[in-house]
Amino acid sequence: MNIRNNSIWDRSTRIPEIYGTLIFLGLLVYFFVAYLFNFVHITELRLLNLAIIIAGTYFGLRQYRRTHRGHMDYFHTFTKAMAMIAIGTLTFAAFLLLYLHIDKNLMGILAERQPLGIHLNPYIVSFTVSLEGVFSGLFVSFLLSNYMSSRSTIPQAPKASELIH
Repeated sequence: MNIRNNSIWDRSTRIPEIYGTLIFLGLLVYFFVAYLFNFVHITELRLLNLAIIIAGTYFGLRQYRRTHRGHMDYFHTFTKAMAMIAIGTLTFAAFLLLYLHIDKNLMGILAERQPLGIHLNPYIVSFTVSLEGVFSGLFVSFLLSNYMSSRSTIPQAPKASELIH
């Protein structure tokens, strides 16, 4: 029995789940680093979330290309990328919803330093994070799908003079 065939990294049907989970873990690590160093409230640093999403999606699509012998059409590339990003960001938003219910101090910090102020609650914060993740995921999926999909030429139809009647 070959152990390599049983590796989780060679499962071509589970690529969105695997890399979506890795995206979630990357977002989670970044969240705790930001919380540890007290810059979790700085909105502009959420652009680094985009770098995590791009990296996870790119490596997931590379894995998809490898397990499918280089055959990646645009539609499959886009749907795999979107599935990875949706799993990663929506899982992170669900974690954030639970965490903000537990850590009232963080919720207070976010409420006092954000434009919505007293109207913020854990539901609005996690919903905003999920919307931000899904819409940035659409953008990333569009770009990476165009970049990584296979460019095979479509055979041209024969000219009218070449047709046999």
